[in-house]
Amino acid sequence: MQKVLIDACGWAAVIDSGMNFDAELLGILGRPELLVLPKVMEELELLDAKRPRAKRLLLSMLIAKSSTIEAPLEVGEHTDDQLLHLAQTNSMVVLTVDVELKRRLFERAVPVLEVSKKKRLNLIDGL
Repeated sequence: MQKVLIDACGWAAVIDSGMNFDAELLGILGRPELLVLPKVMEELELLDAKRPRAKRLLLSMLIAKSSTIEAPLEVGEHTDDQLLHLAQTNSMVVLTVDVELKRRLFERAVPVLEVSKKKRLNLIDGL
């Protein structure tokens, strides 16, 4: 089963797009296991608290669909470093729209799942 690490900006892009996330995932990866770092959940909670009620990030849905994963302590505290390490060492896909993180992932041959302007998910394997 493919594993997908969720980045905060990736989840926000999914929700803001209004796409049918489950249908998009099914068409690209089947039924992958969704994983969220505690640091990503913290970022999402802070972002969600700043949004108006109509633009909430549906965090309860993310929690219901995903499992928590911890990064090794030696990786450091930076969320992007944790995502990169886990994805590379465990052959995972990362859901993100962060340009700098995508560049780092591509340099290490880690596939990226991104939200397109057409409200679709795209799996990108490299530059």
